Amino acid sequence: MGLVLLWALSGAAGAQAVEVSPATRAAQVDLIDVARLAPDVVADMRYAGAHNFTGAPVPGYAAPVCLLLSPAARALAQVQEDLRAQGLRLKLLDCYRPVRAVERFVQWARDLADQRTKPEFYPNLDKAALLGDYIAETSGHSRGATVDLTLLRCEGGRCEELDMGTPFDFFDTRANTDSPLAGPTQRQHRQQLVAAMARHGFANYPMEWWHFTYRPEPTPNTAYDVPVE
Repeated sequence: MGLVLLWALSGAAGAQAVEVSPATRAAQVDLIDVARLAPDVVADMRYAGAHNFTGAPVPGYAAPVCLLLSPAARALAQVQEDLRAQGLRLKLLDCYRPVRAVERFVQWARDLADQRTKPEFYPNLDKAALLGDYIAETSGHSRGATVDLTLLRCEGGRCEELDMGTPFDFFDTRANTDSPLAGPTQRQHRQQLVAAMARHGFANYPMEWWHFTYRPEPTPNTAYDVPVE
């Protein structure tokens, strides 16, 4: 079978054609569980549970597992290896994201009557403003090389998140990586994460301190809709 469902994505270099693979299983396209390579990472896969901006588990997430294409997964394991010597760990919040999950995000964003998660995730914005600037109709996560994550400091068998200034998926300019509203310690922690990821090929998305894409992307023109399981 060939690829289906052509997307046209805009970018700095112009339109980029992205097609959705017809694969039905992760193994068919070399999406692998990062925990196989870095067993000490902490996975808190938000869309597999109800603690996310939609307020419910998201379609496509059948298990709380971080899948990435093999080159990105191996690079992320190297990041974790570097951080281990500093008493730090990665906490993974989202990795590969099925196309069906992105479609659910868009459906949620268009349902202006559902305001249940506004106090936690978008207190300073009208929900009508989320689609486009914050929730895109297509996502780089679906191409298998983008990850959302934060840092943990681990001492004496206990791990605590570093203070990044905002929670994950906080729709606000305060979540911009270089936001002037972040305090000195928060900015230091953000830059520490950016530097650790950059050493192994991950570029930060400036609108979100937690969002990184492995470069060059292994399949920049292919998205996937296999379930996370």
